[in-house]
Amino acid sequence: MTNSSETRAQAFDIRLVIAFLIGAYGIVLTVMGIGFTTDEDIAKAAGININLWAGIGMLVFSAAFVLWAKLRPINVPQEEAERLQQQKKDH
Repeated sequence: MTNSSETRAQAFDIRLVIAFLIGAYGIVLTVMGIGFTTDEDIAKAAGININLWAGIGMLVFSAAFVLWAKLRPINVPQEEAERLQQQKKDH
């Protein structure tokens, strides 16, 4: 997908950071919804296990962000990549 004049910048892709943070919280909510939500909690929420559904929604959102980052990677033009490497050497 990339040509020789472009370099990928995946390590610094904010989409992957967001996916990790949302995914981690989604795992916590899913576990809480499956194992630690009482019938009283469900009754307070109009019969819906909110922790479970919010956790699943966050996991889907996180997976969508990872898929987006993999299918449409950020490409840095070669000139910009060389300029950044030169700046690193100078400092």
